Amino acid sequence: MKLQGVFAPLATPFDHRGDFRPAKLRDNIGKWNLSSLAGYLIAGSSGEGPLLTADEKVLVWETAAASAAGRLLIAGASAESTRETVLLVNRAAELGYRAALVRTPSYYRTLMSAPDAQKLHFRAVADQARIPVILYNRPQATGIGLEVETVAELSAHPNIAGMLECPGGPARIALLARQLGPGFPVLAGSAAELWPSLEAGACGAVVSLANPAPYGVIALWEAFRAREEETGQELQQKIRPAARLIENRLGIPGMKCAMDLNGYYGGPPRLPLCLPGAAARQEIEQAFAPLRDWS
Repeated sequence: MKLQGVFAPLATPFDHRGDFRPAKLRDNIGKWNLSSLAGYLIAGSSGEGPLLTADEKVLVWETAAASAAGRLLIAGASAESTRETVLLVNRAAELGYRAALVRTPSYYRTLMSAPDAQKLHFRAVADQARIPVILYNRPQATGIGLEVETVAELSAHPNIAGMLECPGGPARIALLARQLGPGFPVLAGSAAELWPSLEAGACGAVVSLANPAPYGVIALWEAFRAREEETGQELQQKIRPAARLIENRLGIPGMKCAMDLNGYYGGPPRLPLCLPGAAARQEIEQAFAPLRDWS
C-alpha cells in the first residue's frame, strides 16, 4: 500500500428524508473514476461518518467498493470505544478495504487527552486490525490533539501505516516530517495550504475540495511532482478561496452545494447539518466559478 497522491474523502449522498442514496454514490464514483485520484476515503468526516450508524457505514462501504475500479480504498472506521472501532475496521477489511482511518475517541475528552490513553487505544486497534491503521489527527473536531512525540511512538507499530493531519498546516507537517522521517507518510488535510504542505513533507492529501473540484487538486499535485514551482503557486492561489470557504466556514453543507453546482450529486446534508442559505450559496457560486473547468 502506497499512501501518495490525492485521495477524495467522498461525500455520502442522502435524500431529503436523510436516507442514503446508493445510486447517487455509484454515479459520483463513476465520474471520479475518470480522474487520476489515488483513492477514496469512505465514511470519513466529509462523508458524514459521525452521523452514520454502523450498519449504514457498512452499506456505504459496500456500495463504494463495488464501484471503485481498483482505487485504493480507506474506510473511516472510528468509534468511541476501542472494541467497536476494531469491529468496524475488520468489517471494512472483509469488504476489501486496504486501510482504515481512525481518530482519537473524544467524548471523554479529559481522559483521552492523556498521551498514554491515546497510545493504548491506537495500539489496541492496530494489534487486532486485519488491515493497516492510519492515524487521524483533527483537533478542531475532537478537541484533542496528538502530540508529535505520541505519533513518533505509534509510528513504530508495524500495523500503523501513516497519518492524516487535518488541517495541520505546513509548520505542523514539517515538524512531523522531521520527527518521523520518510518511512512514515503524512497526508495533508487542507487544500487551502496544500502546496506549502507538500513542500514541507506531506506525501499527498485527503481534502474535501476533491469532491466538487478533483481536477484542480490533482493539477496542483502534478505540478508538485514535476517540480513546477510557479505553476504550483498559481494553482494554489486559484483554489485557495474556494478551499477556505469550505474548510473554514461552510463545511459539509457548502461542499455538497458546490458538488451540485459542478455536476455531481451533493444533495442535502443529514440533520442536524443544514442546507446553506441563499447568501452562502451565492458565495459558493462565486468562489467555485474559477474552478468550474476542474470539476
